[in-house]
Amino acid sequence: MGKQGLGIDPDVVDSVALEIKEVRSLGVQIGLVIGGGNIFRGLSASARGMDRVSADYMGMLATVINALALQDFLERNEVVTRVLSAIKMEELAEPFIRRRAIRHLEKGRVIILAAGTGNPYFTTDTAAALRAVEIEADVIMKGTKVDGVYDSDPETNKDAKKFNHLGYLDVVRRRLKVMDSTAVTLCMDNNLPIVVFNLTKRGYLKRVLLGEPLGTKISGA
Repeated sequence: MGKQGLGIDPDVVDSVALEIKEVRSLGVQIGLVIGGGNIFRGLSASARGMDRVSADYMGMLATVINALALQDFLERNEVVTRVLSAIKMEELAEPFIRRRAIRHLEKGRVIILAAGTGNPYFTTDTAAALRAVEIEADVIMKGTKVDGVYDSDPETNKDAKKFNHLGYLDVVRRRLKVMDSTAVTLCMDNNLPIVVFNLTKRGYLKRVLLGEPLGTKISGA
């Protein structure tokens, strides 16, 4: 949503698309999981009295809107893309089928995995962890507005301490707001590392993938 507070900022989407195109040119297979908080936050709506299940489904639909927007900008930049949805909507996206997703990756296509897990009570973080395990990803790259994981909010606390490396259990025990505990434990059970980095800084995605020690790595070692 950029700085506009709500909705989709075309400049931000185009910037992300260019980052992905640059990384794709390295031969990296890319699966994207995108949230929907710029349009609708199911948990926030639930806290204000809306039925949690209905609110979560509305949040999943918001991720589909974002996925279609990102697909449009990727394909404008000549990146072949497929949107795979956990909720069937054949006119807009393919249904998520694990073997089909892997085949798209093998053919060099970028896949965007929309609609979360297709179930209420699960966050986009958990959907990312689940899909990463299913497609046998090497790492989860979590793009945020800050350059890693801190012990408190760096935007409000100038003395916040950044972690270069954390164990899975460190995240759970400290209740660090990087990913929810379900997502972290799923990654831990499958020995899937997580790297948290700043997506708003041009070129950071490529630099992290090339091995620069940017952001925060979460793993078992």
